[in-house]
Amino acid sequence: MGLIEHLKLEKVNLLGTSGGAWVAVNTALKRPDLIDKVVADSFDGRTLHEEFAENLLRERALAKQDLHARQFYEWCQGEDWEAVVDLNTQALTKCAEDRIPLFGRPLEDLRTPVLFVGSAEDEMCRRDMEEEYEQMSRIVQNGTVHMFKTGGHPAILTNAELFAGVVTEYLGR
Repeated sequence: MGLIEHLKLEKVNLLGTSGGAWVAVNTALKRPDLIDKVVADSFDGRTLHEEFAENLLRERALAKQDLHARQFYEWCQGEDWEAVVDLNTQALTKCAEDRIPLFGRPLEDLRTPVLFVGSAEDEMCRRDMEEEYEQMSRIVQNGTVHMFKTGGHPAILTNAELFAGVVTEYLGR
């Protein structure tokens, strides 16, 4: 939001993947005047699933041992990537354990169009992701769902070309 304001932009489209999906939706809830459309990719929805913290801790431990994952984290976060990832892991596990609300305002208040996207084979997200997305799409004023039958986490990576087509079409409407 600060970057959008700093650049004096209006009615931008946001695409958030995984934890970034909550950021994108929360930005639209807080400052709908700045956001035209949101694409929310590969996230749990309104709540974190029961095994979220356990899965996240396992995934992050494995990722720290994987050279490609380490390089990816460093590319995204910088040299201090491990501290950033550890703090993010702590914050997310606390949200899961304490059942902290993931949206700053009720979804019913959202007037910005949202495309909820996911992959049916995503092992990082809830098993009932499609059902959760369908319910959220009915709660928000203007929600749409697109689920890929194959692919993992996140859909933007595991279904890259198809994802690009879906998003391009959605934003062009």
